[in-house]
Amino acid sequence: MQRSVFFISDSTGITAETIGNSILAQFEGVQFEKHRLPFIDNAQKAEAAALRIKTRYAQSGERPIVVNTMADKTLCEIVATSGALMLDVFAPFIGPLEEELATRHSGAVNRSHGLVDFAKYEARINATNYALSHDDGMDVDYAQADLILVGVSRSGKTPTCLYMALHYGVSAANYPLTDEDLEKLELPSRLRPYKNRLFGLTIESTRLAQIREQRRPGSRYATLKQCKWELEQADRLLRQAGIPSLNTTHVSIEEIASKIFDQFGIEKTMF
Repeated sequence: MQRSVFFISDSTGITAETIGNSILAQFEGVQFEKHRLPFIDNAQKAEAAALRIKTRYAQSGERPIVVNTMADKTLCEIVATSGALMLDVFAPFIGPLEEELATRHSGAVNRSHGLVDFAKYEARINATNYALSHDDGMDVDYAQADLILVGVSRSGKTPTCLYMALHYGVSAANYPLTDEDLEKLELPSRLRPYKNRLFGLTIESTRLAQIREQRRPGSRYATLKQCKWELEQADRLLRQAGIPSLNTTHVSIEEIASKIFDQFGIEKTMF
């Protein structure tokens, strides 16, 4: 079974897409053809969106699904003329909140992802700059780090650090364990003062070999033998040092970040 899904928003569409994908993931037997329509913030754009959805309906013969985060009810009604199944993300919450807070919602667009809090935005930028400048051990000044990810090369440290910085303003550095570190089976001296901020990332050897082969085809670095040795040594090193770790093979970046935050008791919310 295949169905068309449209994520529609009067802003970036990030919220509609994120929530929509979380819901759709529960239906494993269905293939979803996904479309994101952001910035539908006036009647003309809403009519164009409705026409596009209606056209897809006619082509496929299957009723499209719309995951909608538009705040303007009039625009929602225009899109609904497409005949699609309308799933309004905000609808179940707006009424009860208006009643509880004794005030009407504003209907303003671009409130979730707009640049409305400059302090929070600056914190994200600073954290991102920190992650970039402290990537792969380039800068060893870890005094300002909220946490430091440790692991062999290509185990997922860099993307996880950048995700935590961009979405949560967490200053995360990362350190790649070298062959010398792994042979000594000792925590590198530069990391020892920050042991309580360390978290290890590991990965299955076959997956690591695949990733490295894409980066450096035919190299010793990418061989399964080398990957197995590095991972076994890294595991021993982390266990000896008492550093918590996580296997990232079948875990998304979002899950990795959440598990790390839980480990360190970090309760920052997504910006």
